[in-house]
Parts: sequence; C-alpha cells; structure tokens
Amino acid sequence: MPAAAAPAFAAAMAGAAPTGAGGPAPWPAAWPPYPTPVSQSGVAGIYRVAPQRIPSRSARVPVPNGLLAATAAAGCAAAVLVPLDRPGIGWLLTGLAITGTVYAVDRAARNAEWDDKDDSDRGDADRAAEEPEKGLSGAGEHGDARDDVASDSASRAGSPARDGVGGSVDGHGVGADAARDEDARRSGGADRDDAAAAHAVAASGTDQAAAETHSSAGTGRPVAGIAGLLPAGLAEVPWSRVWWTGVALALLSVGAFRAAPWLFVLCLAGAAVAGSLAVVPRSAYGMWFDVLAVPFAGLNSWPWLYRAMTRTRERAGTGTQRVWWSIGAAAALLLIMVPLLAGADAVFAGLVDGLIPAVDVPAVLRWVAVFVVAGSGVAGALYLLAGPPPAAADDDSFSGGSRGGHRFSPLEWGIPVGALTIVFAAFVATQVAVLFGGDGYVQRTASLTYAEYARSGFWQLSIVSLLTLAVIGVVLRFAAQDGAAERRWLRIAIAVVIGLALVIVASALHRMWTYQQAYGFTLLRLLVEVFEGWIALVYLLLVASLVLLRRHWVPRLAVGAALTTLLALSVLNPEGFVADRNIARWQSGKSLDTDYLSNLSPDALPATDRLPDPQRTAVANAIRERLTDDSWQGWNYSRASATR
Repeated sequence: MPAAAAPAFAAAMAGAAPTGAGGPAPWPAAWPPYPTPVSQSGVAGIYRVAPQRIPSRSARVPVPNGLLAATAAAGCAAAVLVPLDRPGIGWLLTGLAITGTVYAVDRAARNAEWDDKDDSDRGDADRAAEEPEKGLSGAGEHGDARDDVASDSASRAGSPARDGVGGSVDGHGVGADAARDEDARRSGGADRDDAAAAHAVAASGTDQAAAETHSSAGTGRPVAGIAGLLPAGLAEVPWSRVWWTGVALALLSVGAFRAAPWLFVLCLAGAAVAGSLAVVPRSAYGMWFDVLAVPFAGLNSWPWLYRAMTRTRERAGTGTQRVWWSIGAAAALLLIMVPLLAGADAVFAGLVDGLIPAVDVPAVLRWVAVFVVAGSGVAGALYLLAGPPPAAADDDSFSGGSRGGHRFSPLEWGIPVGALTIVFAAFVATQVAVLFGGDGYVQRTASLTYAEYARSGFWQLSIVSLLTLAVIGVVLRFAAQDGAAERRWLRIAIAVVIGLALVIVASALHRMWTYQQAYGFTLLRLLVEVFEGWIALVYLLLVASLVLLRRHWVPRLAVGAALTTLLALSVLNPEGFVADRNIARWQSGKSLDTDYLSNLSPDALPATDRLPDPQRTAVANAIRERLTDDSWQGWNYSRASATR
C-alpha cells in the first residue's frame, strides 16, 4: 500500500473517518496490485488476491500427434465407404477404419508419454545417485541441486508433450504459493528454492493424477487406452475394451449379411453404444453418461481441434500459410474465369465439360455430412482418451454403508415392497389356475378364447415387468444398508419380488407365443418377445448382484446382454424366422398372409422356397422388384443372393 494511503487505512480499521492535512482525505482510488504486502500500516500479512482464470477443459487436455490426420482420414473413409441408403459392407469397413485411426493415435501418444516419463525418471535417478558423491561441500551446491530438480519437475509439468497443460488452477493454491514466495523474498530468499520446488510439484499434480488414471493395477505401464492391445503381455490387455470394440464391429458387420433396414438401424445404434463404452471406462457420472459420452465429446471437441490446427499452423510457419492462401486465390480465380470463358466459346466449353465431371450437389452435401459425423466421432473418442472422465468409486458393495443423502429404513421401503409382493403372489396364483385349467377355465371366468385372453394381457404384463425393474433399482439405491440385518432383509425382500416378477415375465411370454400360434407371427410380436426375454435376464443379473454383494457391473452387463441379444437376433434372421413360422402354420391348415410376406426384405426369400410355385413366385417377385443395383460399398449377401 502506498505510504499516503496507510494512515487512512489505519484510521478506518480503528473506526474513525480518514483525515488529511486539508480535511477529510479521500479513499484510495484502487488497492495496490497483488501481492504487495500491507506492512506500513502495521497490519501485516494482508494481500489482495487477484482473481484467477481457470482454463477450459479443451485448453487443458493434451493434443496428441496425428489428431488432425486421424480425424480427416476417418471422415474421408466414411464419406467414401458408407452407403447411407442401405445396409452394406461399407459400414463395417468404416468401423474398421475408425477403430484403426483411434488405436494408432492413442498408441503413439501413450508410448511417447511413457517414454518421456521413463527418461525423466532415469534422469532423476542419475542425479540422486550423484548426490552422495558431492558430499556436504556447502549450501550452494545443495541449492543448485534443488534448482535442477525443481526446474526438471516444472519442465515435465509444462512440457510440449502435454501442450502446456499443468499449473495450479486453484486460486487459493496460487495465492498461497505467491505468499510463500513473498515471505521468502522478505526473509532474504533462504526458502525461495523450496517454494519453487513445491510450486512445481503442485503444477505436476494434475498430470500425475491423469497418468495414474491410465495405469493398470499391478503393471508398470499405462494400459487404459486402446493402445493396451499391444502384445506386451496378456496381463496388460484391457479385455473390457476389446470386448466392446468387438461387439461394435460385429454389429456393423450385420449390414453385410442382413438386408432388413430396421434391423441394421438397431445394430447401428448398438454399435455406437458399444463404441462409447469401449472408449470410456466406468465413470463417476453413471451409465447414461458412459453410453452417450463419445457423441457429446465429439461436439465438445471442436475447440480442441481448433487448438490443434492453431498449433499445426504455428509449426508450419508463415511461408506455408502464404502458399495455402495462394492456392485458395488461384481456385477462386478459376471458379470465376472458367465459366466466363466457357460461355464465350463453344469449343472451350466442350473441353471444360469433358475435363470437369458433373457435380451432384445432394451427393456432395451427403459426403460432407458423413465426413463431419465420422470425424467428430473420432475426435470425441480421442478427446476422452486424452482426458478421461473421473473414474467411479470402487466401494459399491451392499456393505458400503450410507453414501450421503436420505436413506430409507427397512420399514419405509418394506411397506411398498411388501404390498407389491402380496399383489404379485395373488396374480401368480391365478396364473397357476389358468395354466392347469386351460381354455375351458378361461372361457368360464373371462368369457374369452384362450388366444384373446393371451393378447389382452401381454402389454399390461410387459409394463408391469418394466415398472417392477425400476422399483427394484430405486430400492437398492436408496435403502439403508448399514447393518447386517438391514442387508439381509433387503436381499430377502428383493429376491422374493424378483422371483414373482420372473413368473410374470414367463406368463407374458407364454401369452404372446400362444397368440402367435393362433393368429400368426409378425416382426413386432417377435421383437417384444425378445425384449421380455432381455428383461428376464436383467432380473437374473440383479439376483446375482444380491449374492455377490456387488452391483457396479450390473448396468454394463445389462447393456452387453442387450447387444448380445441383438446379435443373436441377427444370426437368427428375424424376417426369415417369421416367414418360416407363418408358412409352417399354413401347412398345418391355417391361413397365410402373402401380402405381409411380400413386404419383407430379401432375408425372407430362403423361407419361401417351402411354398408351392404360384405363391412362391408371387412373393419372391414382389420382393425382388424393390431391389436396386448395389455399389461395391453397399454389397450385401442377402441382396446378392436374391438377384442370382
């Protein structure tokens, strides 16, 4: 604080109005800049802490080498290979290209980062080995050694490999470091070296935590990225990421074998989910974040990509930038001059038409859209690999105690769960009566045929099974589990509800199967049956979580079960299965809806071979009439077999 303002400040602290030689003195126009101490007024140790600007996440995540090249390569591959209007082998080739680019960039970045860390640790070990040889020759030598260690730590924290990432972003931490530096200066500088070393350690804390996030338990090298697939030992292979990547590619390969568009749309969505789970380990934000992490990261990575382009432009130099500007100016001149000259002379116009191909504007727009989507997906995946989200806590057992917030006591959650159990038990008892009573019992009690009875209750039972699954999830999340008795009663109650719910799911499946036997098979009826089967599998996973006392793996395993079920459905060939079952019903004396079969995809053609010639020809011709020629990117086995 200036000397002229010190008396006014002291008077204000004492409760008096500031005075000066000519009357009341004005307040200081502005406090002195940080970190000048207030020592003249006798009030020592007071600083004005300047606000600290925290950089955005895109400015702190390191930029790996090859980011722009990988983004551009994946985008170009998708624009060339993807057949947007149909399932085809191009989707699988695009998935392989995206996987290869992400793997290559992530592997190179992690190997370079770890090699730099090995070199730094080796240098620290060499200096530590040389330290005893110096002996206690004086404080100056030890001060130099501390300076070397501090400068080396600081250089690692802000090294170009990390692209400037590092440094404290906590305003209090910066203020404390500045205060220590000022105290060291005021005391003669004896502790200046220690303060610098402490500041370097604080600066490198973020990078060290990130490195620890990528490390595998029991191994010495980071394996969190897809680069963990290196053949350095099976112990370092991230098998979960191998699994999710394999599932994603398997779902994309469905487009090369099945022609049903609706089936491939489901497989494409499942591949996107599996790809996101392959990139993001189990995070603290929950399953919904992990499933949608890569698409949202692709949108958030645009400032990161701009930062990479800025760094590349700075490395290229002004000469290269001028060359690109010259190329752009030449292209602009040609776009203006060539059409004018072509309009002036018919011979030149013919030459231009022969050299320049016709531009399909919708196709160009489609290529640009595919390029942007695929490039953003690759950038989002690399963005999450370079700066992963915080990992989820490992303490998720039933014996973990309260984790904050209100927890329901056994009486609070026992009342609704008990009521649900009583209702389910009564319903299951009626199902047993229907099962043994048969069609006569249903007609006497419900005045319906057995098929009508089955159709009328399937959707209600499906909704009940979904709602019960949600209720169980809420109870397991918020029920008090501190004592052994609370956990025991919780396991018993949930196990009973799950057992009764499984009977309800079985009843729903039985009803739908009976209805299909009476009225025919459709794709919608088959899909809801598969969905009900997946719900039953989720119930079994919850039972296993009660036994194993761990439930963090249930959400991911449930998603994995859903994707595996989708793969199994693709192998089954749902349209071929529906056509085959309807033809079997027709052969047993039931009616056959040939119009429905004619609207199916070429996947149903092998099943129509069982029909006699008039029906088979009518159905097959109707299906083949909708087919168009495939490009090499859109090759599909089912369509290729239909045109033979």
